[in-house]
Amino acid sequence: MKKIIITFLLSAGLFVSCTELEVTPNSFVTEDNYFNTQDDAVASVTAVYASLSLDPGEQSLFGRNLYFLTDMGSDYAAAGVSATNPQVRAMSSLTHDATNDRVQVAWRQIYNGINRANVSIDNIPKVSGSEVIKTRLINEAKFIRALLYFQAVRLWGGVPIVLHEATSINLGDLKTNRSTVDEVYAQIVKDLTDAEALPKTYTAADAGRATSGAAKAILAKVYLTRKDWPNAISKAREVIDGGYGYALFEDFQDIFTKTKKNGKEHIFSVQFEPNQAGNGSSGSTFQATSFTGFTATEPADIISDVTLFYDIYAPGDKRRDVSYAKQLLNPSTGTLYTFPKPIFKKYLDLTNLATPSNVAINFPVIRYADILLSLAEAINEQGGPTAESYELINQVRRRAFGKAITTPDAEVDLVGLDQTSFRAAIQEERKKEFVQEGQRWYDLVRWGTLVTEVKKVTAKNSVSERNNLYPIPQSERNINPDGLPQNPGY
Repeated sequence: MKKIIITFLLSAGLFVSCTELEVTPNSFVTEDNYFNTQDDAVASVTAVYASLSLDPGEQSLFGRNLYFLTDMGSDYAAAGVSATNPQVRAMSSLTHDATNDRVQVAWRQIYNGINRANVSIDNIPKVSGSEVIKTRLINEAKFIRALLYFQAVRLWGGVPIVLHEATSINLGDLKTNRSTVDEVYAQIVKDLTDAEALPKTYTAADAGRATSGAAKAILAKVYLTRKDWPNAISKAREVIDGGYGYALFEDFQDIFTKTKKNGKEHIFSVQFEPNQAGNGSSGSTFQATSFTGFTATEPADIISDVTLFYDIYAPGDKRRDVSYAKQLLNPSTGTLYTFPKPIFKKYLDLTNLATPSNVAINFPVIRYADILLSLAEAINEQGGPTAESYELINQVRRRAFGKAITTPDAEVDLVGLDQTSFRAAIQEERKKEFVQEGQRWYDLVRWGTLVTEVKKVTAKNSVSERNNLYPIPQSERNINPDGLPQNPGY
């Protein structure tokens, strides 16, 4: 399912993003000449998944491009000297504007995936085959559509809601105006609620597909973002108590180990293989941009401030040396090499450092530790810390220090906090837990602390309240200026 690209869907995906509307299509591939069999339906949903991990000729959405907005646009990641693209450097310094190509590509990739989902949702009911399989495939497409809209609404605020495939090549018919934030979230909840009917598990051949547990987990994050504490608590508990078999890996490193893909902690991950589609810029490029070899040359993606992020881990916290590498063993010389500054490590293939190209380590969109911390946060926000919320955060902390996860441990367990200090503890754990996992910018924005935290990094002191949203790409507004009003500050 990870490697197939359906040509007609790649083409159809162009028509929803105004960036591509400047190219006039000659025709549409429709259900009349493609959607006939169940195999066609399966292939179409394969292409929906592929929108997350493949974009030939460009860095893929979850393979690095979203990182520019969600991580480099926050406080801990920055552009190193190897990042020579001025658009990337503008993202790092938070001086980007509405013409920034990284913002434009993210918009295009998100809407490309949404449109592929729409094509599947509209046409799968018409094919012959098992109704059970068809319903499952439609709900998988709805899950991906909701996941992409969840990225979009947090990045840009109210965005156009497009729910059906394009059936016209008339430019006026293709224009869609911004919806409100509430309207976008209502559609996300609707799609994820349908996706809750997905299977709990799949056979090994279908590992990586969206499950009912994944739908509930993303719903929990949606409600947490909306500060709907009761529903966030309810959905997170459904994930924990739903019999899905989710649990923390005993070893933090296992989350990012190739042989542990789609394991018990991985609720939903974007699937990556080496050199996907034979295109060096289409899969995950995190290894190549985090590690330039055993050299003093600074990579493209770097930690912004060692004292603020690397030095904050307590002695014995294993997350530091999984997230960052100060030293690596050179397999060709047997020498333990020390880097001038810690490099990002989570997505390095330690078994194949000699050829840092597309790496086969999956990107964890949501994992069990996130649900534990989200539930702890929601409980605290609703009324202060409880015994349950302490146990949730302490399980994450025990694992971090190599302790027995479910056994109380006085050395690492938090106790005796009020609501304010427990909130600060949650925020600190998330900062240490989710390095380079596309969480940091979203967290800072929803906590209302983006400007305060980012200003601590000298190279990012141009941050302002405008950075709580990204600009609507100017190429989109050129086509529909009235329907796509710009966000403040751009």
